Amino acid sequence: MRYDAERAVELLRVGSGLPGAQFREGQEEAIRQVVEGRGKLLVVQKTGWGKSFVYFIAAKLLREGGAGLSLLISPLLALMRNQIAAAERMGVRAATINSNNPDEWDAVMAQTRNDAVDILLVSPERLGNEDFSENFLPDIAGRIPLLVIDEAHCISDWGHDFRPDYRRIERIARNLPPNVPVLGTTATANSRVLDDLSAVLGPDIEIMAGDLSRPSLLLQTIKMPRRDARLAWLAERLPEISGAGIIYTLTIRDAHQVADWLQSQGLEVRAYTGRLDNLERVELEQALLDNRLKALVATTALGMGYDKPDLGFVIHYQVPGSVVAYYQQVGRAGRGVAAAYGILLSGREDTDITDYFIDRAFPTQDEVGQILEALRRSPDGLSVPQLLAEVNISRGRIEQAVKLLSLESPAPIVKQGPRWRLTAAPLPGSFWERADRLVELRHEEQRQMQEYLELTTGHMEFLIDALDGRPEAIQQPPLEPLPTTVSPATEQRAVEFLRRASLPIPPRRQWAPGNRIPPQHQAQEGRALCAWGDGEWGRLVRAGKYADGRFSDELLEASLNLIQGWNPAPAPRWVTCIPSARQPGLVSDFAQRLAAGLGLPFREVLSKTDARPPQKDMANSAQQARNVEGSLAVAANQLLPEPVLPVDDMVDSRWTLTFAAWLLRASGSGEVWPFVLADTGTG
Repeated sequence: MRYDAERAVELLRVGSGLPGAQFREGQEEAIRQVVEGRGKLLVVQKTGWGKSFVYFIAAKLLREGGAGLSLLISPLLALMRNQIAAAERMGVRAATINSNNPDEWDAVMAQTRNDAVDILLVSPERLGNEDFSENFLPDIAGRIPLLVIDEAHCISDWGHDFRPDYRRIERIARNLPPNVPVLGTTATANSRVLDDLSAVLGPDIEIMAGDLSRPSLLLQTIKMPRRDARLAWLAERLPEISGAGIIYTLTIRDAHQVADWLQSQGLEVRAYTGRLDNLERVELEQALLDNRLKALVATTALGMGYDKPDLGFVIHYQVPGSVVAYYQQVGRAGRGVAAAYGILLSGREDTDITDYFIDRAFPTQDEVGQILEALRRSPDGLSVPQLLAEVNISRGRIEQAVKLLSLESPAPIVKQGPRWRLTAAPLPGSFWERADRLVELRHEEQRQMQEYLELTTGHMEFLIDALDGRPEAIQQPPLEPLPTTVSPATEQRAVEFLRRASLPIPPRRQWAPGNRIPPQHQAQEGRALCAWGDGEWGRLVRAGKYADGRFSDELLEASLNLIQGWNPAPAPRWVTCIPSARQPGLVSDFAQRLAAGLGLPFREVLSKTDARPPQKDMANSAQQARNVEGSLAVAANQLLPEPVLPVDDMVDSRWTLTFAAWLLRASGSGEVWPFVLADTGTG
């Protein structure tokens, strides 16, 4: 097809909203190559370069030339929201099928079949949907003039963002007619990733790589092991930094804790995590775009697709697991301004958290063995809920394992309807070789980030070199490094905040899907003093349980302060405890001291009926519930018919508290307000 240069510039100006806009270096060349059908192209350009303009303008030009629907595979829901608006300004009829719009799928597929869509955006997970891949995709495959693979590094085993469903793209690309252009885009592709992409997409793929340097970013690393120091630093520094920005945390709990602290210091910030519904995400993203917030405190849920060119800073509260992940996240700042900050803070918990993610990146041989054996015992196959009852593995691990196993070729298991079944194919040894290789790579990336943390200069050079770029003539923006100290007064306020902070314990509402617990037998929302092993209180809980054999008076005072500030209504009128077969006196002693401090009577009305394995050894809800069922008894003649505060040292699955609350309420107690010292399941 002939390339129309004037029309391409016109579309750029309409889409960007800038009447005088011109293509950046490499943009027009990429569009021309796609439109003229000159094979496969991989564009490696830094965030903010404008990769989306390449594929939207190319799709529009192809459409205007009489071609059919372009297909864009992207993992970025935020990109889908933001970029569809730009596409529509250019007159591109864009539609999306992803996890946030299931009610619209049938309508979108009907529009696509009726040729009323120019470019269809789908998440990689849709490729694993039977109806989509077997019924819908074959209908449109012959009309696709362009396949776009955004964040193409995810195809590679070496890509930092491991997305198993991207492996399905290889099959799609191979089944397209040989003359259909394939465009891959990414901001992070080192030499290993490029080699993998060449193997998957074909050795004839052309690579167009740009300069990875970000001259608008001042990069700085600050080591602050203690949380209170980092919280204090954020409270003092944020008002001094121009513009709005993002503060990244490694966990959902930290995102909420940091946001709560900064709000208490008068700053307009909100937490942004994967637990938000779609409407809440859109509202918060727009609030930051409009500069109505100073910052979003976010997990990686606010990912690569979010586009705010004038972000003045990206601050990491903890160290990410890899250089490529860090480069993508910090690269959100300074796209459309002359100078912005990219600050990496670090804490003593960082390595533990990233180790946790690395250890859970792939199923273990024992987990895979349990799943395959359960399927072997069930010739008709098992759904994921049925597997939960058969194996002691968490739901997330089961879902990950069956997906990875099904992507092998030949696959040892297949999905038929909701059930997974064994095939005759054995699991190849290469499966474990790849898993071992990638786990070691993740640890190497972790070590590389620790090297970056130790730098005092040359931060941008280090990042570019790690990405196999060319670290030449690095420019520094006109900014001074931020101070690395905090005032004692602010730090003391942060210490007091952490001591006051508590974690909610939401009650369970059902025994199993569809089997609701009657409201009059449910617990109320409880409180945990701290997260297990975290901060001052977490360390004291660990010491009391495993070293001292008694919880300290400091923990008692902190618990009394929390409960008095909590003020549940109707207020508890007596105290009991959750019994333990392994340390029978530990929680009872603490609960009695707590009752005395509150001026309430203590009644030890619950008892163990038999010994069960620790709840922490139960990996999923079905196993946890089964492990607790029938393990408690209540002395109804000792029970008071008033609201009660049951005390335990730790909570994880919440099933023990759920059964205890059911027993207490069914035996005649009032409302049940659980209180525990540490939550082991929030990190």
